[in-house]
Amino acid sequence: MAQHTGLSVAQGTALSVGAVLGTGVISMPAFAADVAGPASLVAWLALILLSAPLAWTFAALGGRYPDSGGVATYVRLAFGARTAAAVGWCFYFAVPLGAPAAAAFAGGYVADVAGGGRTTVQVVFVLMVGVVFAMNWFGLRVSGRVQLVLTGTLAVLLLVTVLTAVPHARVAYLTPFTPHGWSGVGAAAAVLVWGFAGWEAVSSLSAAYRDPRRDVPRATAVAVVVVGLLYLAVATTSVLVLGPALADSPAPLADLLAVGLGGPVRIVTAIVAVLLTVGAVNAYLSGASMLGTALARDGALPSRLAGTPRRSLTFVALGSLGAAALPIGLHTSMLLVTGCFTLVYVLGTAAALRLLPAGRSRVGAGVAFVSVVALLWLTGAPALLGLAVAAGAMGYQAWRARTAAKIASPSSISAGSVAPNPTTKPVCAVDELA
Repeated sequence: MAQHTGLSVAQGTALSVGAVLGTGVISMPAFAADVAGPASLVAWLALILLSAPLAWTFAALGGRYPDSGGVATYVRLAFGARTAAAVGWCFYFAVPLGAPAAAAFAGGYVADVAGGGRTTVQVVFVLMVGVVFAMNWFGLRVSGRVQLVLTGTLAVLLLVTVLTAVPHARVAYLTPFTPHGWSGVGAAAAVLVWGFAGWEAVSSLSAAYRDPRRDVPRATAVAVVVVGLLYLAVATTSVLVLGPALADSPAPLADLLAVGLGGPVRIVTAIVAVLLTVGAVNAYLSGASMLGTALARDGALPSRLAGTPRRSLTFVALGSLGAAALPIGLHTSMLLVTGCFTLVYVLGTAAALRLLPAGRSRVGAGVAFVSVVALLWLTGAPALLGLAVAAGAMGYQAWRARTAAKIASPSSISAGSVAPNPTTKPVCAVDELA
């Protein structure tokens, strides 16, 4: 009897949920409530509804063009190598900015238990980066199974939190519904992109399925429902149970569990938050180190910067530490990161409009494209970083191509130059630039 190889629908669903249901949920309800109040629930619902066409678009691309390159592959097929490199740069340079924000979420839970405020948050971040850097430097990895266990633990924690806290809900906390005006809903939506980043991973996993064309859409559909229900349940419970205190809470899940269960729940949630964040930071740093090496291999980054996994890892780790020292708030840094992610979505959905056949899939891609363009606009000035990064990628490649052409051109050899030895191996332009 033949053995099935590759991901099943159940396994793919679990991985897709894990890719999206990340560290953001442990603090996102508080950030959204801070800028929009109870109306943040509208932003949550909007992002959940946006997830359907966005995830479906990447699932359709993954089923039709199964490849581990994911969005970069589709952008390359639709627009060429230079635009695909812009996607790679947006991911690569967003990681150092995103790592301090991700660690700050867990740091807030540790500070909630141990005290120390911002100092504790910074210490937790430095320790996390140090541990993850050492693990990757010496070739250690947090296995995919471990990361799935951590994600499953988070899902169970969210479910228990909602079930135990919801009896304490108060409808009165819904008023005033828009304390910061309806513009706050747009601001909340821009922040919440952080919690929904990861649907592009659906397409990256497509090549690993047993039957991509059939199974990717099925797994994606289930994942969209699971993620949407968990996010909306946690956000709604947070608003109805914690009320105005939610906006100032450094550890909303711990607050909800304390209301529902009591006892030493803050220690438990702090441990879960730290473990989950270590897994997420490890995934981002290890993934970025490999991405940087691939970009350098393809000529999209200087090899002196990222030509080997250790060089690339060092750059990302030092960049993370440097980003943590920047005099910008957590909210702004999150918008900078989500601006980069949203630009990737813009390019990915634009590629889908060119690659997918006419029909429901292309209509869905059109809806997703318009939606992510609107999100990019709502991000405001921080979205300019993503545009600058993309422009930098294309400008670097144009400069590299011109330099390589100048080196290779016969006219660059002066009349008085000694003719090259035909027995000598010519210097490759890429090697020379490296």
